[in-house]
Amino acid sequence: MRIAIGADHGGFPLNERVIEELRGAGHELIDFGTHDGSLPDDYPDYAKQVGEAVQNGAADIGLLICGSGVGAAVAANKLRGIRAALCGDTYSAHQSREHDDCNVLCLGARVVGVELALEIVRAFVAARFTGEERHRRRLAKVKAMEENF
Repeated sequence: MRIAIGADHGGFPLNERVIEELRGAGHELIDFGTHDGSLPDDYPDYAKQVGEAVQNGAADIGLLICGSGVGAAVAANKLRGIRAALCGDTYSAHQSREHDDCNVLCLGARVVGVELALEIVRAFVAARFTGEERHRRRLAKVKAMEENF
């Protein structure tokens, strides 16, 4: 799978560990950094890069890591067609893909530990949208909101 990944200084060093995990599993990564947690940077910049990679098809899904995950999720969800989910557990991670067809996972490096974060990433990456009618109906309503507002 092609995965775009980005993290601000708050997401470092969890970002490095997640990259290692995903590469080890054979995924193709588009890595937007950061690889130096001591440099000041801004989560919206990474959300934009990751979101655009998903929007234009360069990546199948995206992954954003910041301190809490909240800022990254807020910023990514401003991009048309991006459905970013902030997940702190494996159930939400797979459910967000299976029912809500989320295409970007957001993690809070200061909220979840490394091992839990890796389990969340694995759950999100492995899950697929079920395509059930009730989920398609709900997503059509979300899309209409995005188009109208």
